Amino acid sequence: MRRTNVTVPLAVLAGSATAGIAAAELLRIRRREHAALPEAARETVDVVRAGYQTGSANETALLNLFVSFTGTFAVARGITHLIRTGRGPFVNVNIGRRHIHHFVPGILLALLSGGASIAVRHEQLDTWLALPFGTGAALILDETALLIELNDVYWSDEGVLSIDVGLGATGLLASLALITRLLRRGERVVLDHPSAPVS
Repeated sequence: MRRTNVTVPLAVLAGSATAGIAAAELLRIRRREHAALPEAARETVDVVRAGYQTGSANETALLNLFVSFTGTFAVARGITHLIRTGRGPFVNVNIGRRHIHHFVPGILLALLSGGASIAVRHEQLDTWLALPFGTGAALILDETALLIELNDVYWSDEGVLSIDVGLGATGLLASLALITRLLRRGERVVLDHPSAPVS
């Protein structure tokens, strides 16, 4: 499978944005406490846990969506590689002579979790429904090329489109998480202290 001229930039964007989320918090704590790296790492884990528990429902849902999407996309790629090479316990799912691609359970997960979110309209439940929604979206986008070509092009040159779309979505979700964090910090400065100068 040959990469396209956008695959590497998308991989850099996705990797940089993802690493930026973790590194920004680690560096912030290290600077604030002047702590050694292991101590800063432990404090970062505590901060992430506290931030996750006290964050707004929207921030938590976005983080859950990002984590489930990114993890599922990576795991799906890994499992399909193992199936293709004949290693591991995984096999293709077939019903009769028909091969069931993983976008099928992805569609079901996304529809059921998205539909439940719309029907229930409960912010706390939405944070958890973001997990199966992100998983479903990753399973669908991992087979974008197949859905566009209407042919099993997963491991062909055309199949690289799925990787490009998945990396682009990962970068977008990571960027949204960073932007949301920035906006929340700005809200606290402007709305909690309206007369405070913004520098």
